[in-house]
Amino acid sequence: MSERLSIVCVSGALEKMQMAANIAATAAACGTEVYVFLSMNALIYFIKGRSEQAPAEGELGRLMSHKNVPPFKRLFEQAKELGGAKLHACSMAMDVLGADDEALDAAIDGRLGLTSFLSSAAGGQLVVF
Repeated sequence: MSERLSIVCVSGALEKMQMAANIAATAAACGTEVYVFLSMNALIYFIKGRSEQAPAEGELGRLMSHKNVPPFKRLFEQAKELGGAKLHACSMAMDVLGADDEALDAAIDGRLGLTSFLSSAAGGQLVVF
């Protein structure tokens, strides 16, 4: 496994958010440096006061809620707890939403521009959801 894994989340679909969070938590538990960049439709789930549920794209997504699968937000928190993963909000998406830094959930390590995120991702693996 690479020493650094960068995950870009742009989809708000439940299955994609769940898979990104699973990968982040597993990689962090294995000692990999993990950076997550939340943008576009993925970012809204990390804004305080937003209660939208991620829509399922298919059958597995619909079944997850009945099978006690840990929610993706909890898995991202575990990635931070297990291996110090860093979660960043896209500064452009924050501007589009009209949200300031205080609007972010506590799990988010702050806003970051795409250029800075890609610079930190250099030399490692990059996965997009």
